Amino acid sequence: MTDHTGGLTGYAEHFGEPEGYLDFARYGPPSQDVLDATAAALAASAEADHTTVNDLMRAEPRARAAAARLAGTDTEHVALLPNASTGIFHAAFGVPGGAVLVPSADFPANHYPWRRAAALGRAVPRWLDGAPTPDAVRDALTDEVVAVSVSAVDFRTGYRADLAALREVVGDRLLVVDAMQAFGVVELPWQAADVVVAGGQKWLRASWATGFAALSDRALERLEPTLTGWTGVEDVAVFDDTEHPVAPDALRWSITNLSPVTAAAFAAALELVEGVGVAAIEGHVARRVDELIDVVRSGGGQVLSPVGRAERAGIVSFAVPDVDPAQIAKALHEHGVTPSVRADSVRLSAHASTTAGAVERVRAALASLR
Repeated sequence: MTDHTGGLTGYAEHFGEPEGYLDFARYGPPSQDVLDATAAALAASAEADHTTVNDLMRAEPRARAAAARLAGTDTEHVALLPNASTGIFHAAFGVPGGAVLVPSADFPANHYPWRRAAALGRAVPRWLDGAPTPDAVRDALTDEVVAVSVSAVDFRTGYRADLAALREVVGDRLLVVDAMQAFGVVELPWQAADVVVAGGQKWLRASWATGFAALSDRALERLEPTLTGWTGVEDVAVFDDTEHPVAPDALRWSITNLSPVTAAAFAAALELVEGVGVAAIEGHVARRVDELIDVVRSGGGQVLSPVGRAERAGIVSFAVPDVDPAQIAKALHEHGVTPSVRADSVRLSAHASTTAGAVERVRAALASLR
């Protein structure tokens, strides 16, 4: 499915975002496939009969199967979730005690679950300064640490965690991975983690209220099903006024029925990624990021992201000395570019539908600052 230029043949035709859209790390505009799946499911629900609900519910196992294939596991180890945060809360409230090593500069979604769990006497977060490199994690480990929770890709800089090396370092401890900024856009050894959670609204381009968790056998054995709901138990359709045993597989992380409409959207998005392949998506994104880094540097910018392909994903964060990020953003907006703007930097993030025209828009915007 890859043409001679290294692009993805036909892939961009599924999408319609503006040429200068470079904010996929915040939100990935969904494909026409996702729009069609959503519309079809909603249309069916509007004309409901005795078969409608059961028919719509078939989207959930379809999405679970696609997520499992992309994560390198099977459906018994995957549960759909409405977002990544729900998955981290499940993990945090499932660790019965001890300390959990968490990067202090990680996205707040990987902070609050551990803070809330600690307040109720569960595992206590221990903050790791700097990037979660294997050496840094090794130096911070003590006997009290029972788990390590990291982002696969850092939301600020795009730094890519070495999951295989982290697995070796943490040993038999639990490794929890927030894959929000990585899943579907970079190939990583997801099987190295015990918990992988991801939402679908960014790089998977499935829009909001979509996501999943993939659990290892170690996670199923050690994490207590503290937040299991009525749909996460055995004999879920038997209403006999008694508490049922939790499901033996990853479905124990289910709290209630999810929307079959969003499940249909998620399935469509995952299957589109499967169709073109993560490797092809990653290759295209890597080339665009290389180009963006060159343009930022030539425009007088200071790149804050790792420049080596093996150490980064689709994010380019940068600053221009003596220029307020708001001023940079204004210039980008005037040239049709959509970035994320922080107090001290600007973040660009490219996807496999990003064309060379987007890079040239950034070049023109930075030139206008001079």
